[in-house]
Amino acid sequence: MKIERNIHRKLIEWKNSPYRKPLILQGARQVGKTWSLKSFGNEEFENVAYFNFDEQPELKQFFSSSKDIKRIIQNLGLVNGKAIVPGKTLLILDEIQECNDALSSLKYFCENGPEYAVASAGSLLGVTLSRGASFPVGKVDFLNVYPLSFSEFLAVDNPPLASYLNQMDEITPIPDIFFNQLVEKFKMFFISGGMPEAAVALLEKQDVELTQQVLRNILNAYTIDFSKHIENKDIPKLGFIWSSIPSQLARENKKFLYQSIKTGARAREYEDALLWLSQSGLVTKVFRNIKPALPLSAYDDVTAFKIYLLDVGLLRRLSLLDPIAIKEGSRLFTEFKGALSENYILQSLVSQFETPPRYWTSGNKAEIDFLIQHENTIIPVEVKSDTSVTGKSLTLYNNEFKPEVRIRYSLRNLKQDDGLLNIPLFMADFTQKLIGFMKKKN
Repeated sequence: MKIERNIHRKLIEWKNSPYRKPLILQGARQVGKTWSLKSFGNEEFENVAYFNFDEQPELKQFFSSSKDIKRIIQNLGLVNGKAIVPGKTLLILDEIQECNDALSSLKYFCENGPEYAVASAGSLLGVTLSRGASFPVGKVDFLNVYPLSFSEFLAVDNPPLASYLNQMDEITPIPDIFFNQLVEKFKMFFISGGMPEAAVALLEKQDVELTQQVLRNILNAYTIDFSKHIENKDIPKLGFIWSSIPSQLARENKKFLYQSIKTGARAREYEDALLWLSQSGLVTKVFRNIKPALPLSAYDDVTAFKIYLLDVGLLRRLSLLDPIAIKEGSRLFTEFKGALSENYILQSLVSQFETPPRYWTSGNKAEIDFLIQHENTIIPVEVKSDTSVTGKSLTLYNNEFKPEVRIRYSLRNLKQDDGLLNIPLFMADFTQKLIGFMKKKN
C-alpha cells in the first residue's frame, strides 16, 4: 500500500531549489522519515544511495578519516556498488545522529559539493545536538516529518471524500451524507493514529488486533530507546513521566503536575528526563501564555505547561482505551475529558503553523485550549469533542481581547458566525486554508 505523504511536495521543492543545501529530515522514530526519503528518491532520481549509520557503524570511518567530499563520495560509491552521480543520485545518510563526523561533513557538502543531492535523517537529532555535537550552522536545510495526518489517511481510505475536502473553496456546510461518512472515517483514524505502520495495518489488512499490536510494539521500542540513550539515573524518571501522560490529560485542568508522576516528585528531579522526551519528538510541550500578544514566545510562563503525545493513536493505546469505543457514538472523542481530540488538534496545528501553540488561562474563570499565531494575528482555539459547544471561556476571551478570528473545533458542521469559525474535527488539517477564506471574505 502506498501512502502519499505531504512531505513529498516539500522534498521536490528542496530538490529544485537553486539555493539547495544538504537536507536534514527531523522527526520522532517510526513516523516515516526513511520511507519518505526512499520513496522520494525512487520517484525523482535515477538512483538512490542509502546508508544507515546505526546498521553500518563501519561507515563512520569514511567521515572521520577525511573531509574531502570527493573521497567520501568515492568510498560510498564503492560500498553502494554504483557511482553517486550529481543530479542523478539521491544520497541518503540515515540515523546521522550516530555519526558526528558525518553531521559535520554536511558543511563540506554545502561548500564543496553543492551539486550532490544529500538528504539525511535523524530520530534523536535534537538529543544529540543538546549534548554539544558539532553542527554545520547555516549550511543545511531542515524539514520536519510528523505522524500521518487524517487528510493523508483519508486519501488512502476514501479518495473521493479526500478530493471533496481538498477542492472546497469557501466556508460552507458539508452535506450530511458526506459529513456522516467523514465522522466515521475519523473514528477509524483514532484507532490507528498516524504511525504509518499502524495505519497500513488498519487500512490494508483491516485488522484491528494487528493495529493494536503494532502500536504496542512502537511503544515498547520507545521504552527501549529510553534505556539505550539516557543516563541510568534518569531511566526510571522518564518511565514515570511517560506512563503518567494519560492521567495528566484526564484532568479537567491539564496543566502538567510533577506530583502526578510520583508522590513528592519535584521539577528539578524530573526536568532532564522531560527535556529528553521533548527533544526526541515523543512529546510536545505547550506553555501557558500570560499575554496574547506578538510574538507569542515572548509571553511564556515556563513554569506552567501541558504535555501531549506525538500521536493520538499512541495516546489511545498507552491509555488502554479499547477500539470498541468506535462503535459507541462520539465516546472515542469524549473519553477522559476529550484528551484524544485535543491531542489530535495539537498534532494538526503543529504541522501547519511555524510558531508552536500555547494555551491561555484567566485565573479559575477561563481556559483557552490553544493560541495560534497566524501571520500577525493571535487566534484563540477551543476544542469540543462532540456537538455540545457550550462554554464561557471563548466568550470571556472575546470580550477581553476582541480577536479578529476565533476557532472552535467540534463535531458540528463547518460554519462561520461573525468572527467565530466552527471547524469539524476531521477538517483540522485545513485550518490555515479556512482562515484564509475567512479573512478574504471579511
